Amino acid sequence: MNFTAQQIAGILEGDIVGDPEVEVSKLSKIEEGTEGSLTFLANPKYTSFIYSTKASITIVNKTFEPENDISTTLIKVEDAYKSFSKLLEYYNQVKLNKHGIEQPSFISDSATYGDEIYVGAFSYIGDNVTIGENVKIFPGSYIGDNVSIGDHTIIFSGAKIYSECTVGNHCVINSGVIIGADGFGFVPDENGEYSKVPQTGNVIIEDFVDIGAATTIDRATLGSTVIRRGVKLDNQIQIAHNVEIGKNTVIAAQTGIAGSTKIGENCQIGGQVGIAGHITIGNNVRVQAQSGIGRHVKDNEVLQGSPSFNYGDWNKSYVYFKNLPKIVKTINDLEKKVDGNN
Repeated sequence: MNFTAQQIAGILEGDIVGDPEVEVSKLSKIEEGTEGSLTFLANPKYTSFIYSTKASITIVNKTFEPENDISTTLIKVEDAYKSFSKLLEYYNQVKLNKHGIEQPSFISDSATYGDEIYVGAFSYIGDNVTIGENVKIFPGSYIGDNVSIGDHTIIFSGAKIYSECTVGNHCVINSGVIIGADGFGFVPDENGEYSKVPQTGNVIIEDFVDIGAATTIDRATLGSTVIRRGVKLDNQIQIAHNVEIGKNTVIAAQTGIAGSTKIGENCQIGGQVGIAGHITIGNNVRVQAQSGIGRHVKDNEVLQGSPSFNYGDWNKSYVYFKNLPKIVKTINDLEKKVDGNN
């Protein structure tokens, strides 16, 4: 889809310097700009590229004044970075603005859905499913029986939502996500063999939650696994049965959270963190990447290490960790001197 500088300036409430009718159909970095592309300049260290870029349109701050000739059309705005982000959001809305039900797909006669729905080919929607307004379900998705999906939610190709689960409004569920698979529940008998514990609960995803590709969220044994409003989950995260994650918490890739752990609000958890089961993590907690959490954590703690401990103490201790061979040699040398003097 093509956009003119005039149309883009209207969206961003910006001022045009150059040709208002020039068109763009793609986005680019300023140093890699080509004819027909749109770029932006926000960081001063990239200023030199505006004189050589081939991009047809460049978004800049209103304070920018070129010192040499330029070929690109400028759109001047208050904040180039925020405006470019706004434009990316608008572009995504246009790109994802699909409607209708493609065939082949299956929608149960007992399922209900709102206006402006999109169901991609080879998708399955089970019995008694309730789907809100302007929901996009991309090809190859599976929606199990009795699932509820709120308004303006996007479910990308290949996502699976098992029966009885609930997804809120304005959520994004990326490809390969599995919501509501059985929790890891087995009981050993006297022979060392394992019997499965039925997982009869569900998963509740509240509003404005983003779930990255290939992340898995297990259903509860009893009750619900709950992801609160505004949570942002990266790719390839494992969330076990009966976990609860507080609102506006963000978790980076490859983190694993064991069963029945409760994580508070506004936490920031780095990549490859391991969190043990049946513990409580407070609000506003920050956990550095590759840490291991095996204890209850109070509000506002900052942790690192495995097992984790206070971030400041970890940094101080690291000075000794990396110098440990020298420290041991010094101690051995001192012992030899002491023995020699006796």
